[in-house]
Amino acid sequence: MSSDLMDKLTSLAKRRGFVFQSSEIYGGLASTWDYGPLGVELKRNVKNRWWRDMVTARENIVGLDAAILMNPKVWEASGHVEQFHDPLVDDRNSQKRYRLDHLLASQTPELLSKLATELLGRAPEGPPDPDTLTALTEAILAQEDVDLNSLGLLADGKAADWTLPRQFNLMLKTHLGPTEDEGSLTYLRPETAQGIFVNFLNVQAAARQRLPFGIAQIGKAFRNEITTGNFIFRTREFEQMEMEFFVRPGQTTKWLEYWTDERLNWYISLGITPGNLRVRPHGPDELAHYSTACNDVEYRFPFMQKGDDSEGWGELEGIADRGTYDLQRHAEFSGKKLSFMDPGLNEKVLPAVVESSAGVDRTVLALLTDAYHEEEVKGEVRVVLRLSPAMAPITVAVFPLVNRDGMPERAHQLVDDLMGDFAAFYDAGGSIGRRYRRQDEAGTPFGITIDGQTSEDQTVTIRDRDSMAQERISLDKVKVWLREKMG
Repeated sequence: MSSDLMDKLTSLAKRRGFVFQSSEIYGGLASTWDYGPLGVELKRNVKNRWWRDMVTARENIVGLDAAILMNPKVWEASGHVEQFHDPLVDDRNSQKRYRLDHLLASQTPELLSKLATELLGRAPEGPPDPDTLTALTEAILAQEDVDLNSLGLLADGKAADWTLPRQFNLMLKTHLGPTEDEGSLTYLRPETAQGIFVNFLNVQAAARQRLPFGIAQIGKAFRNEITTGNFIFRTREFEQMEMEFFVRPGQTTKWLEYWTDERLNWYISLGITPGNLRVRPHGPDELAHYSTACNDVEYRFPFMQKGDDSEGWGELEGIADRGTYDLQRHAEFSGKKLSFMDPGLNEKVLPAVVESSAGVDRTVLALLTDAYHEEEVKGEVRVVLRLSPAMAPITVAVFPLVNRDGMPERAHQLVDDLMGDFAAFYDAGGSIGRRYRRQDEAGTPFGITIDGQTSEDQTVTIRDRDSMAQERISLDKVKVWLREKMG
């Protein structure tokens, strides 16, 4: 696909009601988005599918819906207050802000080799690897009043005037109560996982679960990201689908492998092209403070620039071995024992955890990106979203061929009959060809036309979105036909 795919997607998203710029009439707010009528249905389909496959269809995973606001001690125990920050520098010339480690990664190999020799006492063999970049970042931050300008770092290939590096915590702060002081400070959660960990014993006892078992939830999270962009890929407000799977210590390796395979196959089941998906293990320098191993399920986004998320590959989900870190920390900070007598083991145990953490918004973007196609039909460009029928916001659109001779009434009657079993939509505006094109852009897989023949023999024409092939079937067989196509 061409490099202007992002512009095409954002235009289509607004035109067809998938995603709108938030607060648009006031000029918008950077990197905030609202989901329109079709977008909210697509998003709901993703979440419903995840909940079905992760919770409803499994005997040993149960659900939870924890609060967004939590006691601030939760975030001290989790390590987010201490660890969840990025080193920032500003270029006074351009007024642009950079993460120091990202800035270093964008420098020439020659400059990085020179810096490694000066600051680390060694020159890397070949292009600097992630470990060298991490070591360089730490070495620079360790210096008091370091002058970045003396290091010769470039900003987007140009000379810069750098400020001193500083650490920036990514959690969004707020205050509870009538006064804004240190005692009222709390945070909007940067992840949904901690709500699961602090409720671990409550859920285990109420649901009478034994190891291994999981706790899942879907909810909003907030991060004060320095660099946002690529439409809904990286935003400060986003939605997560997370599952914490509790196992005996020492068994996380096999479960990490199991859930990595499960989650990769789940994205394929949504209709995403397998060749556009991959699993990438984290290097030692990438691991979060709570994790000893992590695999990312990534999608190849063609509009991402080189250097951003590994040249086009962007994370959809992380599957992480969190060990016993979280439960141990919460036991330490709260003074409450979080081990329990597991009936299957007949001994007290503090479980280890394998986490599956997926982004709802990124999954939606991957679906839209993968489904977007352009093709020439009779000298015109046809834009079509080839969403799988199970994911499409509208399953079937019903058209009266003309707005007379009882056709609108019959079309409405069919829509009423289909609703409840399928996401059905009535469309009578414009020529039949124009209506087809609108539904193609909306990703609607099937179109049914009520015409003059319908009143004679009770048959309708069904059009397939992708092939544009049409076939005539009896009205009383429409539901069966659609169910077969839904799979």
